[in-house]
Amino acid sequence: METPNSSYFPSPSYFYTYLLQRSLNSNYPLAGKSIHAHIIKSGLHCCVVLMNNLMNFYAKTGSISNAHSLFDEMPVKTIFSWNTLLSAFAKQGMISQAFDVFNKIPNRDSVSWATMIVGYNQMGCFKNAIRVFAEMIKDGVEPTEYTITSVLASCAAIEALGIGRKVHSFAVKLGLSSSYVTVANSLLNMYAKSGDPMMTTVVFDRMKFKNTSSWNVMISLHMQSGQVDLARTLFDQMSERDLVMWNAMIAGYNQHGYDVEAINIFSNMLRHSQLQPDKFTLASALSACANLEKLGLGKEIHAHIVRTKFDTSGPVANALISMYAKSGAVETAQKLIEQSGISHLDVIAFTSLLDGYVKLGNINPARQIFDSLRYRDVVAWTAMIVGYVQNGLNNDAFELFRLMIRDGPKPNSHTLAALLSASSSLASLIHGKQIHASAIRTDKASSVSVNNALITMYARAGSINGARQVFKLIKGNRDTVSWTSMIMAQAQHGLGEEALELFEMMLLAGIKPDHITYVGVLSACTHVGLVEQGWRYYNMMKDFHKIEPSLSHYACMIDLLGRAGLLQRAYDFIEKMPIEPDVIVWGSLLSSCKTYKNVELGKVAAERLLHIDPDNSGAYSALANLYSACGRWDDAAKIRKSMKCGGVKKEQGISWLQIKNKVHVFGVEDALHPQKGDIYKMMAKIWEEIRKMGFVPDTKSVLHDLEEEVKEQILRHHSEKLAIAFGLISTPENTTLRIMKNLRVCNDCHSAIKYISKLSHREIIVRDATRFHHFKDGLCSCRDYW
Repeated sequence: METPNSSYFPSPSYFYTYLLQRSLNSNYPLAGKSIHAHIIKSGLHCCVVLMNNLMNFYAKTGSISNAHSLFDEMPVKTIFSWNTLLSAFAKQGMISQAFDVFNKIPNRDSVSWATMIVGYNQMGCFKNAIRVFAEMIKDGVEPTEYTITSVLASCAAIEALGIGRKVHSFAVKLGLSSSYVTVANSLLNMYAKSGDPMMTTVVFDRMKFKNTSSWNVMISLHMQSGQVDLARTLFDQMSERDLVMWNAMIAGYNQHGYDVEAINIFSNMLRHSQLQPDKFTLASALSACANLEKLGLGKEIHAHIVRTKFDTSGPVANALISMYAKSGAVETAQKLIEQSGISHLDVIAFTSLLDGYVKLGNINPARQIFDSLRYRDVVAWTAMIVGYVQNGLNNDAFELFRLMIRDGPKPNSHTLAALLSASSSLASLIHGKQIHASAIRTDKASSVSVNNALITMYARAGSINGARQVFKLIKGNRDTVSWTSMIMAQAQHGLGEEALELFEMMLLAGIKPDHITYVGVLSACTHVGLVEQGWRYYNMMKDFHKIEPSLSHYACMIDLLGRAGLLQRAYDFIEKMPIEPDVIVWGSLLSSCKTYKNVELGKVAAERLLHIDPDNSGAYSALANLYSACGRWDDAAKIRKSMKCGGVKKEQGISWLQIKNKVHVFGVEDALHPQKGDIYKMMAKIWEEIRKMGFVPDTKSVLHDLEEEVKEQILRHHSEKLAIAFGLISTPENTTLRIMKNLRVCNDCHSAIKYISKLSHREIIVRDATRFHHFKDGLCSCRDYW
């Protein structure tokens, strides 16, 4: 560093000031103490201006302790001395020390106040910054442009719109609002972040001068509010665009689902701009590729990242992992994790990986990643629980939920809704009630999604009253899903008239039904045989609500006609369907043909069903049972032989019930249960008692050519009867039994359970493959129409 001779300067103090400035500009902090020593030797240590410059040097080179010591030694202190020390503490984040200095300043000026406000703002103490500004105004000190912008930034950070408006009024009085672009931009930012788009637009239109930051605020505002066309119009008007503006457009398009546009903007930036993308640009572009499942394009962006040696840590790494996972390249995503480490994986990337593993049917790697995550928020826990539920691993979902309650964050409404879905699948009322209690404890019981899931859970677990109570509690907050869930629940429980009455109430309430609502309505008509009403609602769906029928609606109509014995009409309806019928449609017709012993039409239905699904065991079984029901034993034997030769296995009928926390499963002639001796003894006793009451076994339900005595023994040991016998010996008297069954209940079991309900003075609820049966006092809720 060349230094001119001291004779060039009017006084020694100017010379030392020059040296301090040159040392500061040259980033030579060690020179400070040497210059300080020369000043003392020269006897200039009492010069206030020189000491202020030396203290400023120490402060700006990070020697806060030296600056503080020098300040304490100064015999005379000016406001500059105080502000220099105050600024040194504030800039280093030593806000409490700064506040102590601030309180001791004898005559604070606008710089003192501004320094304190900026210090609080930079430390995130936004309320303190606003409080100091209010005290400044009260003290009669006029704020500068710099102070106004700082306090507006604090207002924006905590969305203090009311205070921000007062600051705006004050800026207008001082003439700082529209003439100073920095103040105007701060006002734009404050109004945009505080949720007042109208005032943001007003401020923008009144600005005398606009810079790139002004336009960026407006573009971001339009993007955040979903007005992508307005944002694009402003973007196209700009001749000079900075990186913030490009990022706002790419991220905005991506966040609002316009991923193709996001990719196009990104491509234009690379082609027509000299700017290099940053981590935000690349993360948004990769997110768009992930949503579009554009693996090839994502690989091109990855190649660009590698070529430019861009840092792939943080958001870029997560975006790459998400892109590969969502685009079907889960193995590549896994390799990236191994390279970059799991601990910094964010929730979006983890959820994408989880979805990828779920699609592959392998959830274990996802759990390993979950266990290794450094930060696991409620979204990550919920994603893992949902992954288990989607993969049918309901017990694992409940186990993880218990761990979440013990060690993790509070579950949110999505967590509880996922677990209620698992409870519905298991038809577990015990689990469902526990989750309901958890929802109440965590204040999530008011969530619409949780209540809708509760309605479904209670209904599927056999508690229609539980579903009704939840539906009743959300009277003022019901959406389409709420009404639909309750209509479906009543339809499944055979309460067809009540379901239709509820549907009419829904229409009167002004709630528009969707296609799922109509599945519930048509199912309600099916379960109680309301053929003409079913047709009326089917036409209403098409003509009034303009809902195009799906295969589910067509299947309901076939079921409605078939159960009523209108088999030819059902077949004609299938032939006129505008879409190809599926296995459910033909299976429904085949089931009705079996009930009404229509062999010819049953053969057609079975053939069409097997043409779509050659390995469908249900079609073979139904046709064999149809032949058996008609006494055509040879034809039935041929069908069963062809099943055996073709390796088609008949679905085994099972029934289960939950006692306390354990599920007990039974098959026909079950000999595996540890209490089989007691169960068979109880069943023999029940059989004897209900026969005395007038029950006559329906041996026609055994569709095999066997002796009557053998048929009766088979009937006595059907899985649902064994489950009921076990329930009766394992539960207190007068309690309700809830039995689940994977196949449709047979005629003999249906008749027998009516007698058992009267004998035991119990309500017995049986859920079969199609609906619920509530048996009580010798009657069934289905009125023998199922």
